[in-house]
Amino acid sequence: MKAIWITLIVAAVATGARAEGIQQKGKRIVDAALEALGGQAFLNMQNRVESGRIYGFYHGKLTGMSLDTLYTTYLARPSSAGSDFIGERRRDARGKKQDDVILYTDGKGYEITFRGARPLSDAILQQYKIGVLHNIFYILRERLEEPGMIFESRGSDFFNNRPVEIVDITDANNNVVTVYFDQMTKLPSRQIYYRRDPIDNDKLEEVSIFDKYREVGGVMWPFNMRQERNGDKVFERFSESVEINKDLADSMFVLPHDLKILKKEQ
Repeated sequence: MKAIWITLIVAAVATGARAEGIQQKGKRIVDAALEALGGQAFLNMQNRVESGRIYGFYHGKLTGMSLDTLYTTYLARPSSAGSDFIGERRRDARGKKQDDVILYTDGKGYEITFRGARPLSDAILQQYKIGVLHNIFYILRERLEEPGMIFESRGSDFFNNRPVEIVDITDANNNVVTVYFDQMTKLPSRQIYYRRDPIDNDKLEEVSIFDKYREVGGVMWPFNMRQERNGDKVFERFSESVEINKDLADSMFVLPHDLKILKKEQ
């Protein structure tokens, strides 16, 4: 009986040591990615402007294309903020005149046209929030020191014929995003997370692929991004220019007080 207990204790200790090693390696990979993205320059990025073209797809077939400029600005994180805090505002301006706008600000979302501002549906707003909280670049800039964050190495593999390190990142609410980091550049090349369809509760696999990194003001940023859902391509962005730390007016990220509010999307 004593021998059995010793065996069990040794096994438990070995398991604990292995788990600790997995987390240490996962954190080391994530820290290396942060440095590869620019380290302090990345963490000090206050805003970003990405200009180019976006493409929409349905069941893998092209449904639309538009000129697009995406403005993103980061917010100071309150000390009382929880894991669901969205620390950014986003203005997605489409068309040559940038007169068709999707605005995400302070937990709300609107589609702005010449008719006024139409609040986005709960489903679209929830999808946006989940996407932000699972985005590896947002995690590295905003959530890295958040209480309860766990980084676990899942070992090595290949993606697009390049060796990668795979890490599961889990927050305090047990939300998981799996990230592939290029072994040579240390930069994120792919991420995967799962969510539930708010309409029929089906499980959805959300995949993002990052490519064509370029240096912008000391920060490495992917100029090409692709999103897939359950294996089908749904969105692609090709940036022609990316700028950081521009003098963006706060008014760009809030609704004008005299703008007509339309009926909410269903």
